[in-house]
This record gives sequence, structure tokens and C-alpha cells, in this order.
Amino acid sequence: MRRLIPIFLLIIIVSSCKYEKLLKSRDYRLKYNKALEYYAEEDYMRAQGLFEQLKPVLKGTNQADTVFYYGAYCSYNQKQYLLASHYFDEFKNIFTNSPYVEEAEYMSAYCIYLMTPRPSLDQTYTYQAISSLSLYLSRYSDSERTDECIRIIQELRDKLVDKSYQNAKLYFELGDYKAAIVALNIGLDDFPETKYREEMLYLILRSKYLLAENSVRNKKIERYQSAVDEYYSFLDEFPESEYMKDAVEMFDNSNSVLKN
Repeated sequence: MRRLIPIFLLIIIVSSCKYEKLLKSRDYRLKYNKALEYYAEEDYMRAQGLFEQLKPVLKGTNQADTVFYYGAYCSYNQKQYLLASHYFDEFKNIFTNSPYVEEAEYMSAYCIYLMTPRPSLDQTYTYQAISSLSLYLSRYSDSERTDECIRIIQELRDKLVDKSYQNAKLYFELGDYKAAIVALNIGLDDFPETKYREEMLYLILRSKYLLAENSVRNKKIERYQSAVDEYYSFLDEFPESEYMKDAVEMFDNSNSVLKN
């Protein structure tokens, strides 16, 4: 076993030296063939290095689209999704008549989707992915990827719903009831079919009630009345809600203040 270790290291060193020599070579046909060979062997890092060198050299030739196409997939297979999205987009814009244009546009959007974070983080990539996938569907309405795109878009919208809900609930938990009311209403306007609709409507009601309860005297009447109005909206939509007991209590307390 001890004898095998130096031999193994020697193989790596020799291989690295050959690759460095290949990078410096001006034999572009050899580079092209070796890049494809590395790609077939799933050695994407070395393949990508060669493809990047070949892009300006083979531009305008019959091999150019192959170099750009496989170069983009090298980034994708190394999980360099931002770079891959850029390269797929570049391929689509340069090789407009290629039979792989549709695939490149989808992959550009799909790579953005793969970069979307959990709901608690910034959702810029989520919005970008939804926009890119929606644009893809509008251009290729008969695509075999249609169902997959629809599934991904719904998944991303659910992520935005979770983000909206978590942000609004955080305001409520911090006791910033004005901000909670605004955030909850915006969330419901943006995502009226959200799975959190019942709880969000209840939180609006509770936020209005607590805001009234903690208000200065000259604002209490107006705010308790707003809570009463919100109760009727909640009752109309969710008469059997698990929150109804608490909602009725807030309604009665608000009415009691208004009557007095």
C-alpha cells in the first residue's frame, strides 16, 4: 500500500503537467477534442478551462455552438449556477437558430431557480426565476417542460407566500401592530389564495384590536370601530374558524368600549 501512494501522486502530477501543457498549446483541434473527452469523463473543471479558451478562437465556426453549449453545462455540473445561467443566456442570444435555443433558455431560468434560498432570506432570485420561467412558457407554450415549469413556479410562489407571512407575523410578535396590519394586507393582496389566509385575517383583526387597546384616548374610538369592522369581515369568510372564540371576545370588548 505504501508503494502505491507515490505512484498515485505521480499520476496526478503527470496528469496536471499534461493539462498545463495543453492549456499553453496552440493546437486548437487537439484542445477541442480533449475538452470533449474531459467532458465525457465528467472532468468538468478541465473541460471548462479548455472551452473558455476555445470560445474566441472558434467563434464563427461550426464548432462554436458546441463550445458554448458544453461550456455552459460544465458550469452547471459544477453547481456554478449563476455562471451557468449567464452562459446559457449567452448561448441563446448568440446562436438564435440553434435547435438548442429552447433548452438553453429553460436551463438559464432553471439555474436561477436552483439559487433560490429558504423563505427567511432575500427572495430576489425567486422573483427572477418566476419571471424567467413565465417568459419561457410564453415563448414555448407547447414545450414538453410546461408541466415542470408550472410546478416550479407554484413552488416559488409558495416560497414568497411563506416569506410574506413570516415577515408580517414578525411585526405582530414584535408588537408593531401598524406595520403588521400593513404587511398582512399587502400579503393578502399579493397572494389572495394563500394557505395562511385564515390566520392572516385573524392577525389583522387582533392587531387592530391591540392597537386600539394601546392607543391614546382620542384614537381609541376610531380604532375599536376598525376592529369591529374587521371582525365582520373575518366572520363572513371563516364563520367556523378555530380563532372564532377569541374573535368574538375581541368584538364584544370593542363594542363595550364603543357603547360607553
